[in-house]
Amino acid sequence: MRLSTRIALAVGCTVPLLVLAAGWLLLHLVARDLRQAEDQQLRQRAVSLAPDARALLRASADGRPKAADTRERQLFSSALDVGVRLVGPDTTFSGGPQPGPAVALPDRSSGFVTLRTGGRSWRALARPVRGTAAAGTLWLFSPDTADRTRLPLVRRRVVLAALLAAPLSGLLAGGLATGASAPLRRLTRRTAGLDPRTSTARLPEERTGVREVDELAATLRTVLARYDEQAARTGQALDTARSFSSAAAHELRTPLMSMGTNLDILTDHPGLPDADRAEVLADLRREHTRLLGLLVMLRELGRGDLVEAEALRTVDLSDIADAAVAEARRRAPDADITLEAAHGRTVHGWEPGLRLLLDNLLGNALAHGRDAHGRARVRVGVTGTAGQVLITVDDHGPGVPADARARIFERFQRGPDSAGSGLGLTLVAQQAALHRGGVTVTDRPGGTGARFEVRLPSDGGGLPGRRDWLIGTAGANRSQSFPKDPS
Repeated sequence: MRLSTRIALAVGCTVPLLVLAAGWLLLHLVARDLRQAEDQQLRQRAVSLAPDARALLRASADGRPKAADTRERQLFSSALDVGVRLVGPDTTFSGGPQPGPAVALPDRSSGFVTLRTGGRSWRALARPVRGTAAAGTLWLFSPDTADRTRLPLVRRRVVLAALLAAPLSGLLAGGLATGASAPLRRLTRRTAGLDPRTSTARLPEERTGVREVDELAATLRTVLARYDEQAARTGQALDTARSFSSAAAHELRTPLMSMGTNLDILTDHPGLPDADRAEVLADLRREHTRLLGLLVMLRELGRGDLVEAEALRTVDLSDIADAAVAEARRRAPDADITLEAAHGRTVHGWEPGLRLLLDNLLGNALAHGRDAHGRARVRVGVTGTAGQVLITVDDHGPGVPADARARIFERFQRGPDSAGSGLGLTLVAQQAALHRGGVTVTDRPGGTGARFEVRLPSDGGGLPGRRDWLIGTAGANRSQSFPKDPS
């Protein structure tokens, strides 16, 4: 059922009920006003007839029939159209329109009452009459014309108004609702052909002047935008899953084949000398460690590509650096690792990703930043300037050649003597880009070694639009960095 039809039916049913309710209230008020007018007339007539009633009772009590007849005619003449009944101690005088003698009067000496007989209604007023010789009760009667003529007329008119109001109000409401719902029908026609699965067409930004319709259109645009976003994220997730399986298959082939070869050697040569067996087992352990590390790194790359904006919050980089340095000291107790970080260096970011960034920078420094004596000396700094936070990791190793400083952040880039997965620095670049920052590598100031610098904006902002580090096409700006502080 159309909205305009629903509104027309609702109005067509509601308006007659309101008319009937107003009519009932009107009837009640009119009846009360008419009753008050009749009572006032009876009260005034009773005041004017009271002297004649006392004179009639006195003449009757004194035994003067002729005088009593005269007083009775005078009483009834003064009553005009009002029925009169004078009840004395020994006799009753009655005249004018009034209920029949069979109708019993209430046992009261004053006040108004309503009497009903033969389908008629009478309004009666009792008034005590006291004279010097006798006392009695003067009753005045008036037909209750409010029920017989005026109120039925008002009642019929109210019912007629209600019957006319139903179709008229329904038609009027239907016309108004049809005009008011025109913007909604236009919005329906515009959205009917939208199919986000097959078309990129979306609702235009058009104001109709109707607040509810504009809000509905804005909601539809938001829903479609979220659909597009989720469809893009779903496609990106599928690409990430495909790339994960492809990269895992490619990179795991070599260690798995090496492990298979070593297992074949152990199986085919049960009498292998102890020295050779130990060498084969050590090779198996290395390949197993490499395999496990590769899977962990691939998983972390996938997590970074799929992290949602809801996971970002304000984090203190000083606390994260302190925890990462403590863990590095535990893993390498022989290393000299120092931390210089002031508290309150916060960014809007993903805490697990920032911890992963620092862990990999420290792991890289411990693996490749040892001096000629094999000692690892690493310095970690967390400082802040206007609008950004700077993380530096210095080592005392041989450093990174200038021509290799861009390649080391690419996937699966390993040195000739490296036993790692080749993804550690890729994870660093990914997390820096994820937080709208950048990472660079330079020579350590004041001596040999390498310095890795990560610059992150303090306010962070949103996530980048494209994240495909696991696929390998992201990172065109992975060496991006903020302008260095002039100081």
